[in-house]
Amino acid sequence: MPVVGLRNTTVRYGARTVFQDLDLDVSPGEFLAILGPNGSGKTTLLRVLLGLIRPSAGVVEVIGEPPGRRNREIGYIPQQHAFDRALPIRGRDLVQFGIDGHRRGLPLPSRRTRTRVDDAIEAVGARAYADAPIGTLSGGEQQRLRVAQALVTAPQLLLCDEPLLSLDLAQQSVVSGLINARRDEAQTAVLFVTHDINPILPYVDRVLYLVDGRWAIGAPDDVLTGPRLSDLYGAEIDVLNVRGRIVVIGADELDATEPHGHHLHEHHSP
Repeated sequence: MPVVGLRNTTVRYGARTVFQDLDLDVSPGEFLAILGPNGSGKTTLLRVLLGLIRPSAGVVEVIGEPPGRRNREIGYIPQQHAFDRALPIRGRDLVQFGIDGHRRGLPLPSRRTRTRVDDAIEAVGARAYADAPIGTLSGGEQQRLRVAQALVTAPQLLLCDEPLLSLDLAQQSVVSGLINARRDEAQTAVLFVTHDINPILPYVDRVLYLVDGRWAIGAPDDVLTGPRLSDLYGAEIDVLNVRGRIVVIGADELDATEPHGHHLHEHHSP
């Protein structure tokens, strides 16, 4: 059974169509990259899967249920935002919120909860700084702990919303590897929103590319081509192979608000 299933799903805000008639199945253990310019609906799709936005049309199922009913079995990694240095919580407190953050107050953890938190921290290599105030940690250290928070409930589905923003290349590689390790070990399905596919390309099974209400889905080599993207954007897009890398040229001129260079995709040819 697919972990995620969408049939003819459309989301509109007033007269604006975010995406239309989207058909998508995501299998256990699949790694799906979600690409597209700002405002194309990448984060909106994640919010639909969490039950926070109701689609205008179509059917959506998440782990065999309507969106929202199985959220305890979904891990979520948000965009990187720095914590206030004065925030009085430790790294391990942040991870524990993945288990009991929905409850009021700050409950005392049971032995089982402490074990689960310790195991998640160990899995992401964050034991050395797990007891430090979260606001004093580097961006990469904070993001490792966000990954641990998302994984502490052993989710069947992992939703990642630009988790590599503001991280340097080394940190991007580490965080991407941690997410893929969970996919490999537990057959967790991964939906990964990103502007730059390069750090995760070795792990990606398929790409969902959203542009102005339209969409394309397939293997990276099938979607990231000149004809396919030209058809999607409705304008001339060139895809070049430069020293073993595929570079997409032209999409930046079509979306001047895009700050993160979604127009650049690289794929090392075999």
